[in-house]
Amino acid sequence: MGPTEDDGAEGAGKRSRAGARLASPWWRGTAALLAGALPALAFPEPSWWWFAYVALVPWLLLARSAPTGRRAALDGWLGGLGFMLAAHHWLLPSLHVFTVVIAALLGLLWAPWGWLVRHQLGEPSRAGAAAALLVIPAAWLMVELVRSWEGLGGPWGLLGSSQWQVTPALRAASIGGVWLVSLLIVAVNTGLAVLIAIPSARVPAAAGVVATAVVTGAIWIWAPTPHREGRARIAVVQPGVVDGIGGADRRFALQEALTRTLAGRHPDLVVWGESSVGDDLAERPELARRLARLSRDVGAEILVNVDARRSDRPGIYKSSVLIGPDGPTGDRYDKMRLVPFGEYIPARALLGWATSVGKAAGEDRVRGTRPVVMPVAGGLKIGPLVCFESAFPDMSRHLTREGAHLLLAQSSTSTFQGSWAPEQHASLAAIRAAENGRPMVHATLTGESAVFGPGGERIGEPLRTDESAAAVYDVPLATGLTPFARLGAWPVYGALAVLAVLCAVEGLRALRRPARRSPELAQGPARTAHGSPARPGR
Repeated sequence: MGPTEDDGAEGAGKRSRAGARLASPWWRGTAALLAGALPALAFPEPSWWWFAYVALVPWLLLARSAPTGRRAALDGWLGGLGFMLAAHHWLLPSLHVFTVVIAALLGLLWAPWGWLVRHQLGEPSRAGAAAALLVIPAAWLMVELVRSWEGLGGPWGLLGSSQWQVTPALRAASIGGVWLVSLLIVAVNTGLAVLIAIPSARVPAAAGVVATAVVTGAIWIWAPTPHREGRARIAVVQPGVVDGIGGADRRFALQEALTRTLAGRHPDLVVWGESSVGDDLAERPELARRLARLSRDVGAEILVNVDARRSDRPGIYKSSVLIGPDGPTGDRYDKMRLVPFGEYIPARALLGWATSVGKAAGEDRVRGTRPVVMPVAGGLKIGPLVCFESAFPDMSRHLTREGAHLLLAQSSTSTFQGSWAPEQHASLAAIRAAENGRPMVHATLTGESAVFGPGGERIGEPLRTDESAAAVYDVPLATGLTPFARLGAWPVYGALAVLAVLCAVEGLRALRRPARRSPELAQGPARTAHGSPARPGR
């Protein structure tokens, strides 16, 4: 049987009830929060990478349907709040209510984006909808760029990084970095939203989605790949969770025992995780001697990470230190970009109260001043990063351009065991490897430790969060520079150009638009009761 009038009336009634609910500020606000949270499912641990290409559609449609530009901006803010909370929910046990405050402040970055979505898609114009395929992704990229600043928490959860295990996306990252991947994802979402909501613009929307797929496929097939040359055997030592009194010394002893199991396996380098040494080696020379002996026994240099107050200068540093058979080689990298609230408190005089409601840093760490490329025995050059520095595309790019053959990230994430954080953090190494055409090692104290090849492909099996082990990875090396390593974040400049053109076009339209006449002038001069124009009084 075909549809009846009752069926049509019932469907219209459902649509009417849904519209009434969205007219309620509370219902609409809840819908915006949930719609903004959806993209987080594309990241590890769920890792529904395919979901990223449709996850923004509900948020786009909601902002498009806003009755006013102000309401669309509010939808953008609440959606941004939902996304930040979902992507960083694992911070709640550490920062408690402050997590919500930070998410609300960062969510404000999406308010202009929400307004722009309504501006481009609110009126069913074919030209406006076609332009939206460029404008809305460009505006999203500006949000990602601004929130990537270290003081705002850094580039954790960039939409493009959700594609860390998708080969075509990794190839796109080698061309334009994570920025290009984010642009392509948002373009697909925008095209789908137009297909659903604006029938008159379905042809350009479909063409835009198909063009995005074609461009991605062309990059996958024809983009240059790193020239593989040589191999290195890299050992990762992951001690696992060590709690209680004397934890630093017990962790050191456990890492020492695990490293000894590598004797006879001929590694070229042994890597320990972040904060793997809890005392300054100059203050405790016996630790330096034990490490040197360990290097001799294994037949390889050891890269440790010292988290301690320095004896030669004031303050606490997190430093990657290379140890050889004779002790520290003199190669040292001090962490430059610190985790807000975790390693320092921004504006401590104003926000220092955060230490009373969570696990914020009681004392600020001191920043390093420069990146370092370290030569290792055998001619290998390594570029170390510490913890969330692996989230910054520019840092690994700089090390690659300075001659690093292998990128390294020493991390911990022990505070966030059982959450999505360890897997999310490890996945960033795949993106950095693909961007630069260099293998990358992600070594942690408690998991997840992982290694990725020059194209972002996984090498071997990762060490999971429940493992205490030492593993050796046969890592392929590569030479040459990817387009991203050569050119940098060119998609960001392209997005800026798109928005500049939009502003210029809107400015010209405003100038050409005739000035509004007042109601009195629009009605013409006042008239007398006889219909003749009234004369002004003297």
